Amino acid sequence: MKQKITFLIVSLFFFLRTNAQCAMCRAVLESGEDQSAAEGINDGIMFLMAVPYILVAVIGFFVYKTFNNSKKSNKTV
Repeated sequence: MKQKITFLIVSLFFFLRTNAQCAMCRAVLESGEDQSAAEGINDGIMFLMAVPYILVAVIGFFVYKTFNNSKKSNKTV
């Protein structure tokens, strides 16, 4: 179980370089000479995409712990 949790945590923080822009954003940003704006927009999109997944994972973890604890307390009674 520890290996699965460790793999999950490492995979969440290991990001490959990806292109997250839509086609219109990419066309506008690639036409410019300065690529730092395109990289900044790409990072912003990745950040906005990651936040909902992290929130759902945290809520799911608390729900799992709540149900898991209630099952353990019912077995001991």
